[in-house]
Parts: sequence; C-alpha cells; structure tokens
Amino acid sequence: MCTYLDHSMKQSGFSDEILISIQQLAKHYTVKKDLLSSKTVIKAVNSISFDIYKGETLGLIGESGSGKTTTGELIMRLIKPDTGKILYKGIDLTKIEASQMRKLRKDIQIIFQQGKETLDPKATVEELIGAPLRLHRVVRNEDLENEIGRLLNMVGLAAKDRYKFSYQLSGGQQQRVGIARAIASRPSFVVCDEPVSALDVSVQGQILNLLMDLKKELDLTYLFISHDLKVVQHICDRIAVMYKGEVIEIGNTDKIIFEQKHDYTRQLILSML
Repeated sequence: MCTYLDHSMKQSGFSDEILISIQQLAKHYTVKKDLLSSKTVIKAVNSISFDIYKGETLGLIGESGSGKTTTGELIMRLIKPDTGKILYKGIDLTKIEASQMRKLRKDIQIIFQQGKETLDPKATVEELIGAPLRLHRVVRNEDLENEIGRLLNMVGLAAKDRYKFSYQLSGGQQQRVGIARAIASRPSFVVCDEPVSALDVSVQGQILNLLMDLKKELDLTYLFISHDLKVVQHICDRIAVMYKGEVIEIGNTDKIIFEQKHDYTRQLILSML
C-alpha cells in the first residue's frame, strides 16, 4: 500500500525531541467462526511506524476497525504486540519486565472514551482520584487531601464533588474525574482514546479546552484518537491516518485536511465534513 509520511512539524512550539517512537509495530488476531470454517487472520495493526514529539498532540484518525484503539492499547502495553518496538525516551516497552512497566505507568497514562464505565460506582470521587496518588506515591499521606483538592480544581470540579459517587455526576463531570485520575501521577504522555465522543456537543468543547489547558500547564504530550475531524482539527498539531491496520498518511494538520495525498484520506475527510 502506498503511504505518504510527512514527518515535518507544525509551527506550534513543541519540541523536536522524540518522546515516543513506534517501529514496525504489529498485532494480528486469528479467528475461527466455527469448527468447519478455516482460520482468518485479522491484521488489527500491521507493521506501523511513526514518532510522537515531546509537547505535541498527534491525532490518530480512521474509520471504525482501522486499528486506532488497538494502537493506543499497544502503546499503553494493555495488550502485547506480536512484533515491533515501542520506544519511550529510548526505552523499548516491549522488552521490559512487568515490574518495570508498572513503574513507567506513572509517566504513561490514558483517558478512556466512557468515563462512567471506568469509574468504580462504589467509590467516591475523593477515593477515585486518591487511588493513583497512593499507588504511585505522588505526595506524602498528609498531603493527599490538599492534592485531591488541587486536582479537582484543575479539572473544573467543585470542592463538594469530592464526596459524590460517580453515578451522581453528569457525563462531563465523570470525564473530568477520569482526566484528574490520568494526570494525578504527573505523567508526560497521555493517550486520549475518543475522550469526548460519548459527550453532548455542548460539553465536548469544555472538555477539549480543558485538555488543551492541561497540556500547556503540565507540559503534556498527547496521542489523540478520534473519528471526529472537527475535534482533531481543533486540538491536534499533526494527524496520522489509519486504514486497515496501517498508517497510510501522516503530516501537519492543515496539510492532511487541505492537501491530502492519499485517495483514502481524501474520501475519509469528505465523509467527515
């Protein structure tokens, strides 16, 4: 498949330092519908390579089943790749032991699409945000209460919300709790997997602005997975386009939207507009 990989960076002030380097990463699944049928290999991610620069937001777009979410899960080491490398600050995440990966979880976090489904309904907001603080020993025990309050304020939640359960919150508030949990460990890299797609349009803008503010304030780097071109255009410095498990085009946001070279990218963007 012909690919168009433009690694030039948008003039937006982010570094030329590579934070994440994906090299020939692959994940295939073998499925069999029944005893009589032959096996089928699904190439969810098929030998992809791209870099994510420190301080940038790289958008990952494509139709459903293109491999976007699988890519995010591979980078997070939530699933194991078949082949390839995932380099974080030069460390190959595919080679390290589970104990080493647990330590790196502090630096590499994820915001999921469905905030409600990732929050324990039996835990209060205070307990939900406090869990990663305790796990990663971010602050001393005597400073936990103040740190939880600081995080609540950063993500736009009221002080009184700390005593509520997740089911007592709106969808937007639940996603704010998920964001607070993701930034609690003070990471450098965050995978945002469709973080606003489950929210009302009126709330999407608020969450996007919050993510942009936090990125600047905390010096974060994002991989932003989405099927919404307007969202990606608003928040991303560069865009990578996936099709059938492959990255077929990557470049600055404006170039991908207005000067795309691959026929599939052109069709995808027309369908999204």
